[in-house]
Amino acid sequence: MTRTTDGPTPTGIRLDAPEPGWAIDADVVVVGSGVAGLTAALRCTAAGLATVVVTKARLDAGSTRWAQGGIAAALGEGDTPRQHLDDTLVAGAGVCDENAVDALVTEGPDAVRRLIATGARFDTDESGEISLTREGGHHRRRIAHAGGDATGAEVSRALVEAVREQAVRTIENALVLDLLRDEEGRTAGVTLHVMGEGQHDGVGAVHAPAVVLATGGLGQVFSATTNPAVATGDGVALALRAGAEVSDLEFLQFHPTVLFLGADSEGQQPLVSEAVRGEGAHLVDAFGTRFMLGQHELAELAPRDIVAKAITRQMQLHGTENMYLDARHFGARMWEQRFPTILAACRAHGIDPVTEPIPIAPAAHHASGGVRTDLHGRTTVPGLYACGEVACTGVHGANRLASNSLLEGLVFAERIAADIAAGGHARVAAAEPAVPAAPAKDAAVCPLLAPEARIQIQRTMTKGAGVLRSADSLAEAAARLEAIRAGADGADERKAAEPGVDAWETTNLLLVARVLVAAAAAREETRGCHWREDRPDRDDEHWRRHLVVRVTPDRTLDLRRTDSADFPPTVAPAVSDAPREP
Repeated sequence: MTRTTDGPTPTGIRLDAPEPGWAIDADVVVVGSGVAGLTAALRCTAAGLATVVVTKARLDAGSTRWAQGGIAAALGEGDTPRQHLDDTLVAGAGVCDENAVDALVTEGPDAVRRLIATGARFDTDESGEISLTREGGHHRRRIAHAGGDATGAEVSRALVEAVREQAVRTIENALVLDLLRDEEGRTAGVTLHVMGEGQHDGVGAVHAPAVVLATGGLGQVFSATTNPAVATGDGVALALRAGAEVSDLEFLQFHPTVLFLGADSEGQQPLVSEAVRGEGAHLVDAFGTRFMLGQHELAELAPRDIVAKAITRQMQLHGTENMYLDARHFGARMWEQRFPTILAACRAHGIDPVTEPIPIAPAAHHASGGVRTDLHGRTTVPGLYACGEVACTGVHGANRLASNSLLEGLVFAERIAADIAAGGHARVAAAEPAVPAAPAKDAAVCPLLAPEARIQIQRTMTKGAGVLRSADSLAEAAARLEAIRAGADGADERKAAEPGVDAWETTNLLLVARVLVAAAAAREETRGCHWREDRPDRDDEHWRRHLVVRVTPDRTLDLRRTDSADFPPTVAPAVSDAPREP
């Protein structure tokens, strides 16, 4: 009989948490309810797999609903997957995995059509064709959008409705804690804490031989971000504790145009979509001078890293904390019809973009790196998959191309479901039910941080590992993070943080922050959205490589550089026997 345990994992590390007080069984557990998670759940359910979706808040509360611009795919006349591939590779600054990008752009158009068949309604033109716009880095109009600037909300609505219609089992308001493994070291489910809602309460477990991480981003590791409050890097932290490898985490994209609410503003900030620039808005300084002209052939539509750097340089030059986005020439009607969400957000903060420029500044937005996977979403832990922003598929390289994220979630979620269905179901049917076991005595309980440490981590990261980085700033950040960790390690029983959601999230943030800073310090060059002031040049000879990080049993970080720009394959046995792509 297969026997599960929450320790030790290959690292022998788990969060300090009560023992599971309840358990349910499934074929697949999907952690996350954005476009990647719900797509994976729907496809697994359609394949006849008993699927459970675990999500941290409500089904529609993840990052997907905040996506404004749209979803990129070669759907327009004259556009081709090859052109989309070329734009993606350019944005990725030499470290994209071309096989992964090829899968994205080739399978993307049909994946969007299946999303439409699921119920998503995109904006159309007078002829009834999908209306397409442009964003930074794209040489063609290939961004499908919905509700003007509410694409993510529409995609989330359609997928949530489909999940409910298919009666997929869901557990809302649940924070995933750690991975369960069987005696052979394979994935056997997850532990989770349900926050006083629904059928279950407190810490429990979902037993399943396949786990799909689709937990979204980690933007809350910084003081100011476009990410919702739930984006605390829980999936990356879980994977690291489980022994999985993480890659390219230094490539954290800062969105160039986030509504500037003041230098002391913290937490989730309103996004001003790149689609506003795609429709002709101009970046200007306080005097109304356009500063992107002559800096790149696409001016305001240059890739995001270039625009973010240009804005930051102008802020330094002028000694100011923000620049401006001028779209007054749109007029009231276009603002109301094309960008109603952004218009409402600006007006809610006392700014009317119809009559005045919008104050903007870069803020943490999207992780191009994450849990390392192959082309079928397999991680280096047997039975553990990852897709969406939590994953590093190799698609984004050093800088995500605008609106490729929703497409990546769609395409790789479908690939994961196909891979599990190809072999995982037969294994599940033949296996005896898993039986939970007590934690191994040699499992190392990770000391929890007090929730107050969260703001210390965020401010440390913003100061030392933000848009501008250097060896000195990163060294200082690493030292501060280590001091925070040492404080938790040295706490006596009276001072130790109590297990709970805030402490678990803060502990996850610290682990993710440590990995990001270590990778950023190791990459001694400027590439994509990783900008080193002390190493301003791109160095292909030495750094057209990937950085791979894992956690060791003593909780130190093992960081290695790959031998080439090729995205290394995962070496874990797959849940299915489906062949890997060349």
